[in-house]
Amino acid sequence: MVCGALLAPAWMAMAETPPAPAAADAPAADAPAPPASGAPPAELKTLDQEVQGLKKDVVDLNKDLFVLQEQLLFPANTQVALYISMDVGTFFALDSVTVKIDNKEVKNYLYTAREADALLKGGVQQIYLGNLKVGKHELVAFFSGKGPVERDYKRGATINFDKGVGAKYLELKITDRVPKHQPEFMIKDWE
Repeated sequence: MVCGALLAPAWMAMAETPPAPAAADAPAADAPAPPASGAPPAELKTLDQEVQGLKKDVVDLNKDLFVLQEQLLFPANTQVALYISMDVGTFFALDSVTVKIDNKEVKNYLYTAREADALLKGGVQQIYLGNLKVGKHELVAFFSGKGPVERDYKRGATINFDKGVGAKYLELKITDRVPKHQPEFMIKDWE
């Protein structure tokens, strides 16, 4: 479109000026004819269509490469995905989460106020995606933040789980334990 707009004044200028006498060595048939209704030439339309087609091909290729990368890096038979969610949040304001699997720290995440607010509104965040071999494993999660009466609060939760063939999904869940006026931290195994 831009190319057509840039060429239109040049064509109009050619149409308004009287034709120059043809040179003896240049035939008049080689001169380009101005477009009939000010529309861009057909060559520009086809070039624009080719560019748009190439852009679509690049986007499709990028999507396919992303899917292939996910399959290669995290094959379904060794994949472990860890999610975090919050319910209510009256007794706890989340600041950070540290996750260890088999005594190896795999994730340490510091939350912004906006991210913590999104979790309180029902959001669920994928906090970790990795690979584990089949067998028994231990997951330990440490939660830091502000507890009841605005005091610094740090608690942990542990789960021993069996990783079988196929993907494994675990959820770190923060809920309010109303009778005790304390937050509760659980790890749920989605079988």
